[in-house]
This record gives sequence, C-alpha cells and structure tokens, in this order.
Amino acid sequence: MGTVHPFPVATSQVGFERWELARIVDLYGRMVAAGLWKDYAIQFGRDAASFCAFRRSAEHPEYRIEKRPALRYRQGMWALIAEDGRVLRRGHELGPVLAPVERRLLKVVNE
Repeated sequence: MGTVHPFPVATSQVGFERWELARIVDLYGRMVAAGLWKDYAIQFGRDAASFCAFRRSAEHPEYRIEKRPALRYRQGMWALIAEDGRVLRRGHELGPVLAPVERRLLKVVNE
C-alpha cells in the first residue's frame, strides 16, 4: 500500500461577510447601471480582502475597497483607495467609507 499523506491545512484567509459583499455589490450594480464601471475583481489574501472596480477591464482599478482586520482597533479595517494609490477614506464601518463613491453616483444621476 501507499503512504497516507495528511491533507494540507489551508492558511487563514480574510474574506467578506455576506452583508458586506451585498453592500459592495449593490453599489457596483448601481455604478454599472449608470455606465461608470464595467468590470470588477475580488482578491482574498492572508491579511486583506479587496474588491476592485474598473472603468474598463484593461486598466488599473478606479477604486479599491479593502478590508484589513489587523487595523480594526487602530485606523479602522475598511479603506477606499483611489486609482493612484491614495487612501481616500478609512474607517471602522463600511457605509461611511463608501460614501464618496455614492455621492459621486448621486451627482451623475442628478445631472
């Protein structure tokens, strides 16, 4: 008989909870309906999970919504990062972090 090898244990990975992802995807859907975003990508890593929104699929993400649980008790685990890498908003709750993008959506709809 062959040798039995133990199943490799998956390393811990940061992900989005259902309600967090629902809130982000809801915003993404509204931005797609307004014609501002065309594509997205989700990345899960050891220390962060990120949702990237693209104007076109062949460029840098216009916005990156990042969750870093290690910063939960410091600056807040949520960050909204611009295309050039600047942190636009950081906080402990998802809603206020998404506010600049939602305000932009309101400006587009009202014009």
